[in-house]
Amino acid sequence: MKTLKSLFWPLIGLLAIGFSLYGLFHELRDLSAAEFMASVKAVSLHGWIMAALSTLLAYAALAAYDHLALEHLGRRISIPFITVCSFTAYALSHTIGASVFSGAVVRYRAYGSKGLTAGETGILVAFCSMTFALGTLMLSAIVLLIEPEITTRFASFLPEGLSITTALVILAGIGLYLAGSFIGFRPLQTRWLKLEYPKPSLALRQLVIAPVELIGAAAIIYFALPVENNPGYLVVLGVFLASFSAALLSHAPGGIGVLELLFISALPELNPADVLAALAIFRLFYLIIPFLAALVVVIVFERQQFILRRRQGL
Repeated sequence: MKTLKSLFWPLIGLLAIGFSLYGLFHELRDLSAAEFMASVKAVSLHGWIMAALSTLLAYAALAAYDHLALEHLGRRISIPFITVCSFTAYALSHTIGASVFSGAVVRYRAYGSKGLTAGETGILVAFCSMTFALGTLMLSAIVLLIEPEITTRFASFLPEGLSITTALVILAGIGLYLAGSFIGFRPLQTRWLKLEYPKPSLALRQLVIAPVELIGAAAIIYFALPVENNPGYLVVLGVFLASFSAALLSHAPGGIGVLELLFISALPELNPADVLAALAIFRLFYLIIPFLAALVVVIVFERQQFILRRRQGL
C-alpha cells in the first residue's frame, strides 16, 4: 500500500505528460523545426531584455513569499540567505515537479541549518502555498471581471455571465480570508502542525506580493510573443494563470506538455510556432537557467555544510 501511495503522484505526472504530448502532437503535426527557429529568431532584442527583467521581478517576489512566511513564524534570518534559499527551492521545484514536496525538502535542508524545526518548515511551505493561491485567485478574478470572454478560450460553451459570477465569488472568498485575519479566527490544528491566520499587515502584503510574481512570470511570455495578432497582456495573463495552475496540479516535471497544449489551444489567433517560441523563452528564463544556477547553489551549500561538520567533528 505504501508503495502505491508513493507512486500515485509520479503516475499522475506521467499521465499528464502523455496526454499533453499526444494533444501537442495533434496540434503541431504540421509545424516544422525551421518554422519554430524562425519564430525564435523573430523575437526582438527588446523582447528578450523585457523577458529577462520580468524573470528578475518574478523571482524577487518569490523571495518575498519566504520573507513573509518567516515573519509570520517570528523568525529572523538574513535577507540574502532567504533570497538564495527561496530562489533555489522554486527553481528546483518548478523544474522537478511536485512543487510543494520538492520545495519543502530544499527549505527543510536550508532553513534547518538556521534552526527551524520540521514543523516550522511545514508552516512556512503552507504559508507560501497559500500566498501563491491568493495571488492566483485575485488575479484570476481581476482578469474575469475585465475580460469575461476569456473563459470561451478554454470552453466555448461557457457564458460570459459565469465569469463575472465566478470572479465575485473568488473576491468574496478572499474577503473572508482577510476578515479571518482581522477578527482572529481560531487556528487550524492538525496532528503535525498548527496553522494560524497571519496578522492583518501580513495578509495584506500577501495580496500585494503574490500577484507581482505571477505578473512577472506571465510578462516573460507576453514580451516574447509577436506584436501582430497579440491578444493583449490581460488575455496572456489569464491564459497563463489557468495553464500554469494546471501544470502545477499535474505534477509533471516543469509542466512539460501541459503548459504548451493549453497555451496553443487558448491562443488560436497566433501562429503555434510563435506561441511555442515564446514558451521556449519562458522555460529558458524561468526554468532552465534558474535550475542550473540552483544546482550550483546546492553544491556550494552542501560543501560548506560538509566542511562545517568535519570541523565540529575535529
